[in-house]
Amino acid sequence: MAVVKARDQDIALLARLLRAEAEGEGEQGMLLVGNVGINRIRANCSDFIGIRTIPQMIYQPHAFEAVLHGYFYQNAREREKRLARRSVNGERYWPAKFSLWYFRPPGDCPPTWYNQPFAGRYKNHCFYEPTAEECENVYNTY
Repeated sequence: MAVVKARDQDIALLARLLRAEAEGEGEQGMLLVGNVGINRIRANCSDFIGIRTIPQMIYQPHAFEAVLHGYFYQNAREREKRLARRSVNGERYWPAKFSLWYFRPPGDCPPTWYNQPFAGRYKNHCFYEPTAEECENVYNTY
C-alpha cells in the first residue's frame, strides 16, 4: 500500500530522479534515493515543511542537482519505475531509513552536513538524518 499518493506520472518522475541521481550505485542506491525523497514528503519538517507530493519534492529549489541536467529528462524505464513503486510503497533501507539528506563528497563523509548527523554511507553517497528534536515526524511516519 502506498505511503504517499502517486499517479503514474509521479512514478515516472520519481523513476527519472532515481536513475539520474544514483544509477551508478545500482538498484539499492536508487532505492536509497527514493527513501530520502519519500521521507521528505512524509516528514513535514525542517527544509521540507509543506512538501506533500512527488513533484513538489523533486522540483523544490536546490533539492536535487539532477533536475539541472538533460539525463533527468529522458523517459523513465520500467526498471526504475519498479524501484519508484517500491519506494512509494514504503520500503526503507539503512542508511536512508530516516534520512532527509544525502550527497556525494569527493572523499570521506563528514560527521555532520549542515548540522545534521551522519547516518551512514552507501557506495559514494553519504546519508544524514535529523535529530528527533529537529524532526520527530521522520521517525513516526510508518
